[in-house]
Amino acid sequence: MEISESNLKILIHKISLLKEEIQKVIVGQDVIIEEMLVALLAGGHCLLEGVPGLAKTLMVRTMSQALDLSFRRIQFTPDLMPTDIVGTEILEEDHVTGKRFFKFNKGPLFANIILADEINRTPPKTQSALLEAMQEFEVTYGGQTYPLDRPFFILATQNPIEQAGTYPLPEAQLDRFLLYIKIGYPTAAEETKILSSTTGTIKNKVQPVIGADEIKQLQALTREVSISDDLIAYVAELIRATRPDTSTVDYVKEWVRWGAGPRAGQALILTAKARALIHGRYAVGMEDLQTMAYPVLRHRILMNFKADAEQVTADMVADALLKSISRPKINI
Repeated sequence: MEISESNLKILIHKISLLKEEIQKVIVGQDVIIEEMLVALLAGGHCLLEGVPGLAKTLMVRTMSQALDLSFRRIQFTPDLMPTDIVGTEILEEDHVTGKRFFKFNKGPLFANIILADEINRTPPKTQSALLEAMQEFEVTYGGQTYPLDRPFFILATQNPIEQAGTYPLPEAQLDRFLLYIKIGYPTAAEETKILSSTTGTIKNKVQPVIGADEIKQLQALTREVSISDDLIAYVAELIRATRPDTSTVDYVKEWVRWGAGPRAGQALILTAKARALIHGRYAVGMEDLQTMAYPVLRHRILMNFKADAEQVTADMVADALLKSISRPKINI
């Protein structure tokens, strides 16, 4: 992609402006905001998990306001049907000829940014309706394929699975999410600031700072960020080490039922490239890979029953792997 150095600097600067706009409303959560932006630049989708009241929906809505893109919110409920999100055919009449015909009425998926709110509140049949859209960026209805608007970015929120009235997302759909982001409670200082800023009369307004064409440019630039062959080999070794049948790490053999597939390696490299670009670098470093390993792997490593009983998590496995796998012996 040919782009001048001055335009490149402007694009990188707009990422900083985007973060600043989001932080007008969202207190703290800097890591979460960065991970969301990483997914956007890498062209993937995010799953955000946290208990109710941690501003998951507000975070997504604020991000959409800072982007000059179309936005739709889908509230997932137990009675939501696939046609409610994809669209359906309606019978219309030509007032000139009097003939009737079916016309496809597009659903809320036909927007740039989709907030899939409380996605685990709806049954698997409706959850699976997102699969084709997330992977192929198109939907099929009645044998006809309809392309979705680009950029296309799904930000799904869910409450923890142990909460009542939830349906666990199937592994196939979990794998479609580029990143699985867990949102924790704010610090004491952040919580004090939240209480102060949200209970008064002053409300900060978020202005759109970047549009669709610029997002597409940044997504193309992300893929051009360089990564050395040594780091690619490191990623391959890391992903293979998550699988009990090929891993040399005892921790994995003890706690993991199924490891990550090749898509995890692709996701790790792409998100590391996006993170490097956000930080103004045009080459991936070891820090980028190690930082993004947790949200990339935590939904792609399936723990065994023993791990569930002992509360050993995928993050703990990723941490053990990052400490066990030797780094490339070059200065990255």
